[in-house]
Amino acid sequence: MFSLQGQKALIVGIANENSIAYGCAQALRAQGADLAVTWLNAKAEPYVRPLAEALGAEIMMPLDVSDPDQLGAVFDEIGARWGRLDTLLHSIAFAPRDDLHGRVIDCSAAGFAQAMDISVHSFLRMIKLAEPLMPHGGTCLSVSFFGASRVVHHYNMMGPVKAALESSVRYAAAELGEKGIRVHALSPGPLATRAASGISHFDELLSVAAQRAPTHQLTTIADVGAMAAFLASPEARNLTGGVHDIDGGYSITA
Repeated sequence: MFSLQGQKALIVGIANENSIAYGCAQALRAQGADLAVTWLNAKAEPYVRPLAEALGAEIMMPLDVSDPDQLGAVFDEIGARWGRLDTLLHSIAFAPRDDLHGRVIDCSAAGFAQAMDISVHSFLRMIKLAEPLMPHGGTCLSVSFFGASRVVHHYNMMGPVKAALESSVRYAAAELGEKGIRVHALSPGPLATRAASGISHFDELLSVAAQRAPTHQLTTIADVGAMAAFLASPEARNLTGGVHDIDGGYSITA
């Protein structure tokens, strides 16, 4: 069994106990990693801080990725406290509600730009800040979805946004591979999270996924966490640039 003992991991994107990021944090911690955990703002802190404390997180800070000062402060604290970073998990996405619920061709330029900035470019900004803290290599993970490569009804503008995220993963992996920094996208099947609740008709998507998946089981945050922990491990040192489906086979069905 692989071990993450002594590794340092930054977890961005926990909103509550149902978050994908929380499942990943649990798995990384179970394998021995030390954690830094962030929350979006003061409103989110009461929901996230108790989870971080229960995981024994050594660093706990607010982080709105659209604020360069907050982003810089998190990585400065990691550098000061730990001197390095082994794993970065980026599990955040956002699109304005009106744009998300409308047709892709109707979405506003401002809404599309905001969705791309928070859901995609923030991952690139974080990788850039993590790079000097990974002198001996490391792992950078983000979260995608099947709708990046196939049309999923009601996923709408997040489809093109997640496609951009997956492409960014490949390019970052190619650029950083010689430094031993691996970059991946985790692509879970539909699962009930607060972020997913913003997608219209999401209950229908869950039902269809359970029917179509060869295992007839919905993905859990523990499933995603297990893959994240493996990809962060030394045993995955020669894997990079992948989009890893964690969906009971949902993505292979027609």
